[in-house]
Amino acid sequence: MTTLLQQIANGIALGATIGLIALGYTMVYGIIQLINFAHGEVFMVGAFGGLAVHRWLLPEAWQGDWYISLPLMIVGGVLVAVVIALVMERFAYRPLRNAPRLAPLITALGVSIVLQEAIRIWFPNAESAQAYPKAFIDAQVDFGPVSISASKVLIIVVSVALSVGLQLYVSKSKMGRAMRATAQDPDTARLMGINPDRVIVLTFLIGAALAGVAGVFYGVDLNVLDTAAGFQNGIFAFTAAVLGGIGSLRGAVIGAFIIGLIKTLGGQYMPGGTQYDYVWIFVVLIFVLVFRPQGLFGEAERVRA
Repeated sequence: MTTLLQQIANGIALGATIGLIALGYTMVYGIIQLINFAHGEVFMVGAFGGLAVHRWLLPEAWQGDWYISLPLMIVGGVLVAVVIALVMERFAYRPLRNAPRLAPLITALGVSIVLQEAIRIWFPNAESAQAYPKAFIDAQVDFGPVSISASKVLIIVVSVALSVGLQLYVSKSKMGRAMRATAQDPDTARLMGINPDRVIVLTFLIGAALAGVAGVFYGVDLNVLDTAAGFQNGIFAFTAAVLGGIGSLRGAVIGAFIIGLIKTLGGQYMPGGTQYDYVWIFVVLIFVLVFRPQGLFGEAERVRA
């Protein structure tokens, strides 16, 4: 029972990280029906941005104080992720907004490869895994028989808080209503005085900021980072968004927690161990989509006669 509870706690922590990335996937798709496969690399670039801040910008006297270094690393990671996402939207996706859907999809794959190679070439020694600073309290938090690191607790708390805040922003704010209107019908939204370009830019900005936060927390928790982290966690996040119902914020977060639990519990208890944890994730995804193609919380697409 102790092992089971420990794996559940680990799965929740993994799901919290995946959830922040999955929100970016589902927001962009909900607004412009684009599957942004480069979003995982935005997460990875944000993590490297936080590492660069700690390694080259922070004075040595501040590096040991997590309450100074961690917020500054998050700011650096978010800024790098946001700049990359805005440049990507402006020069890679906006010119293809009215093109057939296959064109931006292929472009997204190309941007993903470009970002991976850019970090590998220009970030010093990025060909190999980089040590990531332990920029938080190095302690374990006990919940009965379950022990979880303080960094994982922080990830869970921040992820849930940001997810709830984003849901409230989209449902209650004026810009949130503009985002929902643009998602439903951009042409009508334009007639009502909404600028769809501004809404789309804001969507990329929010998604990138969340990915940047997730990237820094990911590195701080694992203390290692490589250029493959974006692809691996991007696949998890995309799967979570589809499982929960792509376009649904609530579905993306719940789907992420489900993916995290499947990975940790499947690796522990299912045949093949950790070598087959990816298999069980996609088995569950296929099973759900067979019986509910729109995902757990998605709405069935309505086709007008």
